[in-house]
Amino acid sequence: MTGDAGAVDRADVESGTAAPGGGAGTPDGAAAGTSGGAAADVVLREVEDADLPLLFDMMRDPAAVRMAAFTHEDPDDRAHFEEHWARVRAPGRTDVLRTVLAGGEVAGMAGLYGPMAEGREVTYWVDRALWGRGIATAALRALLALVPDERPLRASAAADNEGSLRVLRACGFEIVGESVSYANARRGPIAELHLVLR
Repeated sequence: MTGDAGAVDRADVESGTAAPGGGAGTPDGAAAGTSGGAAADVVLREVEDADLPLLFDMMRDPAAVRMAAFTHEDPDDRAHFEEHWARVRAPGRTDVLRTVLAGGEVAGMAGLYGPMAEGREVTYWVDRALWGRGIATAALRALLALVPDERPLRASAAADNEGSLRVLRACGFEIVGESVSYANARRGPIAELHLVLR
């Protein structure tokens, strides 16, 4: 839940595009889509322009924003959201950004951002309507499979975001540290866990 340098930095993440390190937490750490779907139906594809309005709506859901904690100070700021996505999708960027599909429907997003030399950071966001179905775990596994030789990778999550922490651990991430960071969605400092996949 941090980053940038030809990728997505913490300011980008907090723009309402993605929750750093581990997206919106859920009962199983998942969160996804506009329809049904289960983990077996999850695929990733390039982000398309038509996905952005759906992602914007998902990323401004009050309960999901609160769980993610490290978001843009105004998740309803559409102009900021659009500027962010234009920037991170610009030619020359090294971010890996994918739309998560569950049962063929847009369920969220997953991505890698930051400088490779320092270990890029993972991020994901799944529609709260689909939390608890294993979609976030399946999406993160699919994302990691795109970069099998790129390690270490990093992640961060609010310490109370149990769903996201379950997803990260299920995908091999280990907690390596803790800090206190300001969380816009909580309007104050909270404990943040830092994880690494080696």
